[in-house]
Amino acid sequence: MSFPRLTLPHIAIPRLSFPRLTLPVPHFAIPAWHLVRPRATKKPSAPPVIPVRQTPRIHIKSFAIGIGLTLVVIFIPYNAFLFLRSLPNPQLLTQRDLEVSTKILDRNGQLLYEIYTDQNRTPVALSNIPSYVKDATIAIEDRDFYHHLGFSLRGIVRAAKEITVNKQVQGGSTITQQLIKSALLTPDVNVVRKIKEIILAFWAERIYTKDQILEMYLNQVPYGGTAWGIESAAQTYFHKNVSELTLAQAALLAGLPAAPTEYSPFGSHPEKAIERQREVLQSMVEDGAITQSMMQNALQEKLQFATPQVPIRAPHFVMYIKELLEQKYGPRMVERGGLRVTTSLDINIQDKVQQIVKSNIDALTAYHVGNGAALVTDPRSGQILAMVGSRDYFDRAHDGNVNLTLSLRQPGSSIKVVTYAEALERGMTAATLIDDAPIVYRQAGSPPYAPVNYDGKFHGLVPLRAALANSYNIPAVKTLAAIGVPAMMQKAKLMGIDTWSPDPSQYGLSLTLGSAEVTMLDMAEVYGTLANMGKRVDLNPILEVKDYAGNILEHTPPPVGVPAVSPDVSWILSDILSDNAARTPAFGPNSGLVIPGKTVAVKTGTTNDKRDNWADGYTPSYVAIVWVGNNDNSPMNQAIASGITGATPIWHDIMAELLKDRPDETEPRPDTIVSLPCYYNRVEYFVSGTEPPGGRCVPIPTITPTPTPAP
Repeated sequence: MSFPRLTLPHIAIPRLSFPRLTLPVPHFAIPAWHLVRPRATKKPSAPPVIPVRQTPRIHIKSFAIGIGLTLVVIFIPYNAFLFLRSLPNPQLLTQRDLEVSTKILDRNGQLLYEIYTDQNRTPVALSNIPSYVKDATIAIEDRDFYHHLGFSLRGIVRAAKEITVNKQVQGGSTITQQLIKSALLTPDVNVVRKIKEIILAFWAERIYTKDQILEMYLNQVPYGGTAWGIESAAQTYFHKNVSELTLAQAALLAGLPAAPTEYSPFGSHPEKAIERQREVLQSMVEDGAITQSMMQNALQEKLQFATPQVPIRAPHFVMYIKELLEQKYGPRMVERGGLRVTTSLDINIQDKVQQIVKSNIDALTAYHVGNGAALVTDPRSGQILAMVGSRDYFDRAHDGNVNLTLSLRQPGSSIKVVTYAEALERGMTAATLIDDAPIVYRQAGSPPYAPVNYDGKFHGLVPLRAALANSYNIPAVKTLAAIGVPAMMQKAKLMGIDTWSPDPSQYGLSLTLGSAEVTMLDMAEVYGTLANMGKRVDLNPILEVKDYAGNILEHTPPPVGVPAVSPDVSWILSDILSDNAARTPAFGPNSGLVIPGKTVAVKTGTTNDKRDNWADGYTPSYVAIVWVGNNDNSPMNQAIASGITGATPIWHDIMAELLKDRPDETEPRPDTIVSLPCYYNRVEYFVSGTEPPGGRCVPIPTITPTPTPAP
C-alpha cells in the first residue's frame, strides 16, 4: 500500500533548525474526503498541504527569572529560617549548663587529674568589680566594646584577611562574641561557627545592655584550671576576692581568657603570664585608663601566687595534655564536657623517674645544678611513658612548674647523630678516617671559626666510629662541612626536629655541635628514629578520648612510621653508640653510660660554658632523654663532666630501672651489612658496597698530632 506524500513547512525550534521534510502520511492523518478512490481515467489531483502546529519558543530569560524568584522567595528564606532556628537562644546566657568533670587517666586507667568547673563559684555584680579590672579586660580584649553592635567591622576585615591571605580562620572577636563562643557554641574553628557567633552576638546585644554583657563575660569565661569567672580566678591565683585585687593582679587575670592554659602562671610556661600582663598594662596606657607611672609601679610589684589545692599526679604531663585538649576541643568542653581521656603515661614509671630526677638533682647542688628533666618514650609507638618537667613541680620558689621537656635548650654534641646519619647515607663508613687537627673556617661577613675539642687536644686521624663514640668536635665539624648544612637540616627534620628555622643561612658549622635550640620532645623523636631502625614515629601522648556517655571522640590508630634513616645506617649508628670499647678513651671503661648486662646505645651532650648537659639513649623498647641545668640558663660548675656527673647518672638510673626485669634486647643485623677486620684489631661493619677493596682496612697512617695552640 502506498501513502500520499505530504510536504511539511519549516519548523522553528530555539537554537535548532530542521530542513523541510517530506514524510509519508498514514490514513488516520488524512481527511476522509481524500480516502475516496479517484476515477481510473483521471490523474489524481495533488493533495492539499496540511498545516503543522508550530513548536512554542522557549524564553530563557523568563525561565532564569523564575528560578531566581524561586531562590529568593522560597529556597533562601527557608534555609535561612532553618539556620536561624538551629542557633541557641542568647537568653540561655543567663542559664546554667550541665557541668561534668573531665578525667585524665594513665594507660592503665589510674586517675591523674580531674578537671572540673568550680561548682561553688560566686557570681559578682559589675558594681562590685574594681574599675581597673573592667578597664583591663576591655583594653586587651575589645577596646571598642561600648561602641559596636556586638561585632567589629574592623575585626571582621582583619579576620577576612587572615582567611584569604593566610588561609586561617581567626581573630576579630569582640567581648560579646567571646561570651557567645564560650557559653553557647563549640570551639570548632570554621567560617560557619564564625557566622553563628556574629549573628548571636548581634542578637544578644538587642536583648542585654552593654554592662549586662560585660558582667556575664566576667562571671562566665574561663581563666584557667577550675577558675570560671573573675571571682573564682581571684581566689584561685591570689586567694583574694575580686574587690581586693591590685592593678598588677587585675592585669594578669585580664590577660588569661584569650588562652587560659598557655598564659596560666600555673602552666608549663609561667613566664608567658608576665609577658601577657605587660601587654594588658600597655593597652590600658594607650586607652588612657592608667598612666605610664602606674604601669611601671604595677610591673615592679612582685606577685605572690596561691598554691594549687587540687590533687594532681604527673603534673607536668597533665598540664601538657590539658593544653593539647583545649587546642582541639576548647576550654569549655575540657572544663565542663565530661571527657574521659586515656593517656599513654605509665604512672608507675612516672613516679620512679620523678624520684630519680629529684634525688640526683638534690645531690648536685655543689655543682650549681638547679634543675633536671626526663622523658621516657616507646620508640615503636611514639607513646610518652613518663614526663618529668622539673625537679619538683610544686617548688614555686624555683619555677618548678616550668616544663623543661617543652623548653628550647641547646643539645650540645647529642645532635651529632644527625650529622653522621646523613654522612653514612652519603657513602662514609664507620671506618672512614677523619683528621682531628686544627682548622679555621672563614666566611665573608663572619668572624673566623676554629672548632676545638672538649678536652682541648687533637687526636690525629681517627675513624668515624671513634670520632662519634668519643664525641670529638673537630671531626664532626669537618663532616658537616663535607655534607653541607642544608643536608643536615633536612635530615634533622626527617628525624623529628621541628624547632629550627627552614632557612639554612641562619646556621653555621657549629650546628653539629648543638648551637641551635631544640626541645626534649624533638630529641626523643631523633633517638626514637634510630631505635626504630630508621623509621620516625611522631610522639603521641593520648590513646583515646570519650565523652562521659562512653562515645568515642578520638582513638589513636597504630602508628605508621616515616622512613627517615636507612635501616642499615641506623643499625651501624646504634652499634657505635653502644660500643663501650670505642668510647673508653673519653669516658673510661666503667662510666655511667654502661648498663651491666644490657646493650644500650647512648650519646651525651654538653654546651659551651656548661649551661646544658644531656644524656640521650635507647633500646628497641625504650628511649630515655635527660637534661640538667638551670632555668635561668646560668652556667653550671665547670667540673660537670659528661659520663660521670650531670645528666648521665640520672639517665643510668632510669634506664637500669626500665631494663632490670627484661632480657637483653638488640635489633637483628640487616642483610645489607657486611663485616670485615679493621682498625684496632676489631671487626667493623659496612653497608654493602661501601666496604674497602681487598676485604680489609688499610693501617692508619702514623701522623704526629699537631700541638695544641696557645689560648
